[in-house]
Amino acid sequence: MISLRLNPLLAIAAVLAALVGLPVASVLANIFSGGTGATWSHLVTTVLPEYVANTLMLCLVVGLGVAIVGVATAWLTTMHDFPGRRVFEWALVLPMAMPAYVMAYVYTDFLQFVGPLQSFLRESFGWSKADYWFPEVRSLGGAIVMFIFVLYPYVYLLTRTAFIERASGMLEASRTLGLGPWSSFFRVSLPLARPALAAGATLALMETLADYGTVSYFGVQTFTTGIYRAWFSLGDRIAAAQLAAALLAFVILLLVIEHHSRGRARFHNTSGRHRHSSHRLPGWRAWLATGTCALPLGIGFLLPAYLLLRLALQSDGDSQFSVHFLALARNSFLLAGLTAIMAVALALLLAYGARLSRGLLAPALNRLVGLGYAVPGSVIAVGVLIPVTRLDQWLAGQWQYWFGENPGLLLTGGVAALVYAYLVRFLAVALQSVGSSLARITANMDDAARSLGLGQAATLRRVHLPILRGSLFTACLLVFVDVMKELPATLVMRPFDFDTLATQAYTLASDERLAEAASVSLAIVAVGLLPLIVLSRQISRRRR
Repeated sequence: MISLRLNPLLAIAAVLAALVGLPVASVLANIFSGGTGATWSHLVTTVLPEYVANTLMLCLVVGLGVAIVGVATAWLTTMHDFPGRRVFEWALVLPMAMPAYVMAYVYTDFLQFVGPLQSFLRESFGWSKADYWFPEVRSLGGAIVMFIFVLYPYVYLLTRTAFIERASGMLEASRTLGLGPWSSFFRVSLPLARPALAAGATLALMETLADYGTVSYFGVQTFTTGIYRAWFSLGDRIAAAQLAAALLAFVILLLVIEHHSRGRARFHNTSGRHRHSSHRLPGWRAWLATGTCALPLGIGFLLPAYLLLRLALQSDGDSQFSVHFLALARNSFLLAGLTAIMAVALALLLAYGARLSRGLLAPALNRLVGLGYAVPGSVIAVGVLIPVTRLDQWLAGQWQYWFGENPGLLLTGGVAALVYAYLVRFLAVALQSVGSSLARITANMDDAARSLGLGQAATLRRVHLPILRGSLFTACLLVFVDVMKELPATLVMRPFDFDTLATQAYTLASDERLAEAASVSLAIVAVGLLPLIVLSRQISRRRR
């Protein structure tokens, strides 16, 4: 039986699970609401088929692309030795610091007709516009390329870990049975890494479905852009919620496919019985491997980072660090810092409550809280605004009844509702980091602390917190960066006349002021590099 002293932690977990599930429940509650016939008639006859077709195409091609790039780079850096391998091991995760919408702005400026590349081609060969063909970057194909080279690190990280832990020992056994390198890869290593590949591709596709900045800037109609169109252009919140439910159905379908792709197979770690050794590639094969790894790194990070810096230096130097820029940075750091601290504190309570609980309720509630990360920011924004706005109106009415004055919107008029949406979206990130680290602390330490007369709170403060200090910092950093980059929820829910670095970059890019957008975009990328530096050091240390 669970002790009464555990009730406060279980109550916190139950409340948080209810708050995380509220936006989804709010969205689903509007599926069968009436009064949206005119809006749906307009959508069906104009853009809804395009929403479905573009969303499906993005999922199919981006999923295939990140799988190919991620698996290829992971296999090369894990199983082979070639020039630059030690650098590529950690550098291949750097594109994760580049938000897809920032990459879209940079490549649009670089590849458009008046951009540096086409201008150089015309000047070098004396061409006019009619003399050559150049692919249009602001298109569905351009969006697919952006997503592939920004999101492939999800597959790279997970499959590389799988190759290190599972594939090496089995690979040696397969070679003793006469299988060549390619046969061993397709018949042994790749099937063993299938769960990691499916999980990485699913994460990449959820990020693709959640994106608004890239598809909106490129003019690609998806369910995410449809939500904004129904909400702001057509003024129909119920139709926006129904579109959000359709987008949520895509996410659920991805999760179901990922779960069933594993079937009843079991995958065991054999790294304890086999020592991994890299195969050195000879001659041109070594340089081909170097080029294969350099291509996604160059397209996904090095070239756009250089172009961003170039644009920022070309812009007005006085405006780069003006009072307005500092205000944007302050707003972004305020939201990110507040959300990160709250997320880590709540994650610590949830993880510690699950550790102390002997039943299944606390772990089940934690899994429910963790589902928030799978919900796109646009869906969370719609799901939060509908009930919170009603609560705001009720509170304003009560305030006016008791005090005789209208206080305005107390929750949605400030940052409270926005921070709530961030917590729903990113609490799972902190919970995963804190929970996994807490699970590695042996239960014997708890027993020893209790034998010395320490209670649960004192054990957490004096035993667990010192051990978890690094993990708590990492979790805080991850949530901080995620909030800094979050665009869809921020665009919908930010208070009036309250901008962040992400929303300002989107606004300036939408106005074709790309040089001015470069400074704020560069700041977002610079902040995004911080957790990747920590992650890269862990990768290098694990390899050694």
